[in-house]
Amino acid sequence: MTDLTTILEVGGPLAALGGGAAYARAKHPAVYWSAVGLPISTARLLGSYGSVMEACGLTVAPSRLRALAVKATTRREVRPVPPRRGIIRPTSTGLRLRLRLAPGQEPADVAASAERLRHAWGVHAVYVTTVKPGVVELRLVGFDVLWRVRMPRKLDAGLLQVPVALREDATPFVRDYRTVPHQLTLGATLSGKSMYLRHLITGLARQPVALVGIDCKRGVELAPFTDRLSALATDPEQAAELLPVLVKEMEDRYDLIKARQGIAPATPAEEITSDVWGLPESERPVPVVLFVDEVAELFLVATKKDEERRDEMVTQLIRLAQLGRAAGIYLEVCGQRFGAELGKGATMLRAQLTGRVCHRVNDEASAKMALGDIAPEAVTAACAIAPERPGLAVAGDTSGGWSRIRTPYLSLGDAARICQESAHLAPELPALKPFRPDVPAGLVEIPAPVVRPLPVTD
Repeated sequence: MTDLTTILEVGGPLAALGGGAAYARAKHPAVYWSAVGLPISTARLLGSYGSVMEACGLTVAPSRLRALAVKATTRREVRPVPPRRGIIRPTSTGLRLRLRLAPGQEPADVAASAERLRHAWGVHAVYVTTVKPGVVELRLVGFDVLWRVRMPRKLDAGLLQVPVALREDATPFVRDYRTVPHQLTLGATLSGKSMYLRHLITGLARQPVALVGIDCKRGVELAPFTDRLSALATDPEQAAELLPVLVKEMEDRYDLIKARQGIAPATPAEEITSDVWGLPESERPVPVVLFVDEVAELFLVATKKDEERRDEMVTQLIRLAQLGRAAGIYLEVCGQRFGAELGKGATMLRAQLTGRVCHRVNDEASAKMALGDIAPEAVTAACAIAPERPGLAVAGDTSGGWSRIRTPYLSLGDAARICQESAHLAPELPALKPFRPDVPAGLVEIPAPVVRPLPVTD
């Protein structure tokens, strides 16, 4: 009886602790990492740093002075020298530390050993970034941060910058229109493309930016945000009327820039500009972001007359993509598929869209349309996205870099409420006033039933 009591007193708490740790690891990985994973991984890193670096081939022969000093002071064997390690900085999602590379090493050597380092130190992933010549940063991620996305609390976003998703290395993915003016977003049905679009619109709704929408699905995607939109076209006919107005607005802004460029001998250098951002704030027109949802609807034609209208719209979109950046006009083009089979001008328009975001697609050809011409190795990653993870995507740009991202959940009601609360920030653009959508009346609140309904089953 005494032995049984002892077992219960000792084994009971241990079993409860182990069960709680297993539950936290499965359901709340961030809590498990902070309580268990962080100290264990830190101890592994500190205890095995030298041997792991040597096993990964990241050590170099010591200098002659160091070898002579070791032989003179001790009789131990002179071992290879690993990269000098900086201070370990724990985070809510992993660890960060910097390495000073030895002469003859390069960041690619460390990046090639990232998978070995991950297994050696017991973390979910290891990412390597270059800080400066000779110094790299290791970002150790303790768990899958894309399983349940939680954006960092402190995010410094400026004008035309929207933290829209989380990268797989636990850093925010910021959509910066000043850096990447135009973007193509592809994704099949239920892939999370609409969620990505919601975050973009709600992020820009809080900024002094004019939002223009073309939604040829009768406005089902963009209609909930009409409180904040400066213009909305819900079919190809309306889009054919709206696009020339945007082109005319762009030309007027170029005339404003040219007037400012009346360069005289006494003109200060800071007053000479080639885009709207060089104009004084009092003269600078507001930025315009054009959202085109289901771009393929603009290309589809049924008659000869529709074909002429299609060619005009595509030409105007290409002009906006080529010249809009300097005028403060930016494009966000979305669709399920966007290739040369859509018709004349599709390939030229796609070439002007610098940023690329590819959600789950129905075939490999669609992934190649989005990423094949900028990051061929990202096509395989895009095709591997499972249907069980909506919102997961592969983001790339013309620099060749790419990363996996996932957008956090945002309900349509919350997004619409944010746009409604930000309606006073919608700028007045006289040219777009005829296309301003009718703001629907406030939603009628449904009174709660007097008798509380009982569920049929528990």
